[in-house]
Amino acid sequence: MADRIPMPESSSTTTPLGAFLRDRRTRMDPASFGFGGRRRTPGLRREEVAQRANISPTWYTWLEQGRGGAPSADVLDRLANGLMLTAPEREHLFLLALGRPPAVTYSRPDHVTPRLQRVLDALPNSPAIIRTATWDVIAWNTAATRLLTDYGKLPREERNVLRLIFTNSASMAAQEDWWSIARYVVGAFRADAARAGATAEITAFVDELCRISPEFKSLWRENAVADHADGRKRLRHPELGLIELEFSMFAVEGRSDLGMLVFNPATPDSAGRIARLMCT
Repeated sequence: MADRIPMPESSSTTTPLGAFLRDRRTRMDPASFGFGGRRRTPGLRREEVAQRANISPTWYTWLEQGRGGAPSADVLDRLANGLMLTAPEREHLFLLALGRPPAVTYSRPDHVTPRLQRVLDALPNSPAIIRTATWDVIAWNTAATRLLTDYGKLPREERNVLRLIFTNSASMAAQEDWWSIARYVVGAFRADAARAGATAEITAFVDELCRISPEFKSLWRENAVADHADGRKRLRHPELGLIELEFSMFAVEGRSDLGMLVFNPATPDSAGRIARLMCT
């Protein structure tokens, strides 16, 4: 039986996956990858993408034509690299092919964009921080410095919410309902680390906290998991006394490894005292 002749370049694809692959392929500049020759259509040829992705040209052609079944995650990773897809494009590729995002690999961020910092700074009377999936604080505003912790004075390795809650005497004393806050933080930390694929990265940190804090060790062994939730906390401030704050967690668009935690005054009295403090 004669081999099936691949569909011509101008033919329409039959699946969203095929259409996406063809669109990304035609947007690539052949000269940038050392491919020459005259071309009837823009972008790379199918066999050139297959070469870059280290898969067979026939298999790649079938993918664009909507044939051959679903590719493996390994093939999708090779295609993403070969087509130089961005992180959102790679996720979209996996969703089209497998109906799920790619497995996450955690990489600890250490800074935020100037634009995101300006968002924090636009909240003059509301403490706000940006924290990673492992609860390292990497950005904060002035209100957070005045009301929560002066993170800028701490060594980088100590700018962690769990470390402060369980090992910093000042932070522990400031929590009116310390046990409730500690339980929530441990459960949310566990969920965030697992969601971000950082389970292996937190092992040494968890072991250290278990040695230092019997309270953390007890809570960690409960294996409780908490989702992000709005809530209220009562904080003992050295200048303001007891204040009440509401907290809310917000996702950072395009940065699944980051979360923004914002505290707002929960009562008119707390709001007034915080406003006066921030004016001094």
